[in-house]
Amino acid sequence: MADDAAAELPAAFAQSYAEARNKFLQAAAGAGLAVHAHRHPLLGRDGEELAVDVARHGAADAPSLLIVTSGCHGLEGFCGSGIQVRLLQQGQVLRQAAQAGVALLFVHALNPWGFSWWRRTTQENVDLNRNFVDFGQPLPANPGYDELAHALVPVHWPPAAAAEQVIAGFIARHGMKGFQTAVSSGQHDHPEGLFFAGRNPSWSQRTWREILREHAQRCRRLGWIDLHTGLGPNGHGERIFSAREDAATLARARQWWGEQVTSIYDGSSTSARLFGMAFEAVYQECPQAEYTGIALEYGTLPMTEVMTALRADQWLENHPETPDDVRRTIKRQTRDAFYTDSDDWKRQVVAQADEAVQQALAGLAAPGR
Repeated sequence: MADDAAAELPAAFAQSYAEARNKFLQAAAGAGLAVHAHRHPLLGRDGEELAVDVARHGAADAPSLLIVTSGCHGLEGFCGSGIQVRLLQQGQVLRQAAQAGVALLFVHALNPWGFSWWRRTTQENVDLNRNFVDFGQPLPANPGYDELAHALVPVHWPPAAAAEQVIAGFIARHGMKGFQTAVSSGQHDHPEGLFFAGRNPSWSQRTWREILREHAQRCRRLGWIDLHTGLGPNGHGERIFSAREDAATLARARQWWGEQVTSIYDGSSTSARLFGMAFEAVYQECPQAEYTGIALEYGTLPMTEVMTALRADQWLENHPETPDDVRRTIKRQTRDAFYTDSDDWKRQVVAQADEAVQQALAGLAAPGR
């Protein structure tokens, strides 16, 4: 039976958004869970319907709730969806949640448009995990990105030597961490650039808030595991603290998930410090709940290769006249930067997610942990 289970695990993963969605819907039905589809206004790459699909296990008024989300960054959903499908197929997590009195909420493809079109961004070219800012206030500037903007996404691709020299010069002055922060922390002034945080709430932001209002306003304790890819060593799942800077919340996260939980606030994470992150909606929509969350960030390729793929993909988005053969090459490069399509990698990411979910259930079942 163990060999059969190991053989079935890769089958939980998909080669397209449509296939991933179908597998999620089938897995939820097999687990006896109803699914509520928040339908997207646009269609997918193959003309398919797009939706954020939500499946709940447990009572609506359960005192503790664990949310597991995939696809915040579009094509990162190839990993997150496979994990969610496998968790539903196994059934062990559902049984443990029921025994602990903890409700489980699976949110599939927070950014279904990006998942389908193999983009990290939403249809607005917005990085969803930078989009949760107060748009009623003046938007913050990012002078570091301003300096790099035209070199990062040049007029021509591959980039000319002069563009690479601009980047190399910035790194020489500010170091790799300074470069990473300038590029990835979020920016509001270059809508055709990288890590654009938007000038309005995106469709996916509004939908995430709607899901929280529907499912997370009655619980007293709320946990969240947000599945991501693209940073760190291949196959390693970094547990990145995903909450506002607060010593007590960080201590609770480390009680649940171990001292290896890293933080963007103290520099221990591979991630730069980010702004406008999706957890802000949890505080705003669910103020009654004690909140504890992590991003489970799986490594794929070295950071320089991931950055090159992101730059190429944004250039491609800005140049729809690009020939099909070049388009296919860049799209494959982009997907490979955020998804390692090998059985060994899939087994690694599922095992780590399974452990993290079980640890969160234990934490939510034991108030004071």
